[in-house]
Amino acid sequence: MAGETIAGLDAAGLEHFVDLVLREDLGTGGDVTSRATIDEGARLTAILAARHDLVVAGVPLAMAIFQKLDPQIEMEAVVSDGDHVAAGKPILQLRGFALPMLAAERSALNTLQHLSGIATMTRQYIAQIEGTGCTLLDTRKTVPGLRVVEKYAARMGGAKNHRMRLDDGVLIKDNHIAVAGSVETTVTRAKAAIAQLPVQVEVDRLDQIEAALAAGADSLLCDNMAPSTLQAAVNMVAGRVPIEASGGVRLDTIREIAQTGVAYVSVGRITQSAPAADIGLDYHRDDA
Repeated sequence: MAGETIAGLDAAGLEHFVDLVLREDLGTGGDVTSRATIDEGARLTAILAARHDLVVAGVPLAMAIFQKLDPQIEMEAVVSDGDHVAAGKPILQLRGFALPMLAAERSALNTLQHLSGIATMTRQYIAQIEGTGCTLLDTRKTVPGLRVVEKYAARMGGAKNHRMRLDDGVLIKDNHIAVAGSVETTVTRAKAAIAQLPVQVEVDRLDQIEAALAAGADSLLCDNMAPSTLQAAVNMVAGRVPIEASGGVRLDTIREIAQTGVAYVSVGRITQSAPAADIGLDYHRDDA
């Protein structure tokens, strides 16, 4: 189907991703250990299972990696991306030739564990702001080269993607203001130059808010403000534009921030610092 994506990747992007991760692991000589010790026709069944409660993300990518080395492999996804999986429960079942399965194992597991770790942490943050009406956003703090799939994992955890790239929207930060000279000048220039994109302005003081709004800011990013200051900002703006809170947000602080009435809270940690999920891969010889 035209426009269909897997984990945020179109067909060309998926092929590039799979080729890249396999080339990184296989090098030019491939899995020399398995080829030296295992008969070419040997077959295995395998189960990938959660070793702790997690939110899964990256199952289609793991399947694509296994299938790249064995187009005839039999696979069954027991769960879908975005599902909560209890410890001990299966995620993916495999049956096929041992050599390609073993060669693809680490690449597939690394991908699935990393993305599931992001989805799991994201869901934890989502749980903390439940009922507040606030939306969790991700950021551009991603591993270089993995942004598309990491932001996909954040979506599977329940977050909304913020800017994917620098050309997705105008975000005026303190550095832009420092160079341009003032909030008013910076916003005015941006609105004149890029009329088709919304302009968000980062503020770290309350006295910057009215100037940004008067110049035409479409939204505000309140950076590193204490909850009491955020509350004052919300009261000052009084619904004229959406407010996003950002900067040093942690799992134990996000609810208090969300309760100030901001529309969004952005958290870099969900892509930047999420630990890999623990997913096991158990093999059994298949003599059938």
